Amino acid sequence: MRLIRGLTNLKALSQRPDSPLASGCVATIGNFDGVHRGHQTIIRQVRDKASELGLPSVVMVFEPQPREYFQGAEAPPRLMPFRQKAEALAREGVDYILCLRFDGQFRQYSGMGFIEDILIDGLGVRHLVVGDDFRFGCDRAGDFRLLKQVGEKVGYSVENTETVLDGEERVSSTRVRACLAENQLEQAERLLGHRYAIEGRVVYGRQLGRQLDAPTVNLLLPHRPPLRGVYVVGVTLVDGRVRYGAANIGVRPTVDGKRPSLEVHLFDFDETVYGQRLKVEFLHPLRDEVAFDSLDALKAQIGRDFEAARAWLADSV
Repeated sequence: MRLIRGLTNLKALSQRPDSPLASGCVATIGNFDGVHRGHQTIIRQVRDKASELGLPSVVMVFEPQPREYFQGAEAPPRLMPFRQKAEALAREGVDYILCLRFDGQFRQYSGMGFIEDILIDGLGVRHLVVGDDFRFGCDRAGDFRLLKQVGEKVGYSVENTETVLDGEERVSSTRVRACLAENQLEQAERLLGHRYAIEGRVVYGRQLGRQLDAPTVNLLLPHRPPLRGVYVVGVTLVDGRVRYGAANIGVRPTVDGKRPSLEVHLFDFDETVYGQRLKVEFLHPLRDEVAFDSLDALKAQIGRDFEAARAWLADSV
């Protein structure tokens, strides 16, 4: 998989005679937040058509995501940061990820401008897979119908995305977020096709955990997480080993209550992992995140959380 950042880099690559993109591609467009089962089906559509045509597959995404640009802090929480999403897309067999910056200049694209400058001149798209409700362009004139009309004139085809149902409802990032917000971890796992996890790099914290007899591994969270509270977790280390513990994810209301954080206490673990990239899977909810009157009260509750986590692990792992 190759990551292409920005339209300038895309055009420079696609115009090289020796580039796999020189002959065009099969592409899809979206946020792909979570890379859930519905996304996985779309990517299979793209891969299958790309294989049929002998062309590379491309997934186009945006940073920030459009709703984050327009809504700011009111935008839905992310299921995964960009790097984790890119790695998940790579595991699905995507040849290229095109990441375009969604900013004030980009939002000025008209529907036709987007088609001409990005899809035709940039990607040389030969086949496009998008939902029939897909809309784009500052004038909101870009839709499935316009894509098909232009495609019939210039020589690319357009295919609607396949819908994946869970029960009678469509699998979507919105449904995954709702399940996580309600601590329905098993339902979220069914929609995702895997346990919900956050991957990130270990950073230095305030060392408060050591004062509470609960040293923690702190992961940097660039975005607001979709769940909050205390959980039993499984952590995959860089060497593939899995260790278990309890984690608090949220804004730490007893301490500062400002920045989102993920703090993990690993049971029977005393190794130094600063700077390493870890994967934290959420296995079981223990309690909501609450504010305590004092650090002593917080310390007592942490002890109870650890007991509950060890008890659940003894019965379930």
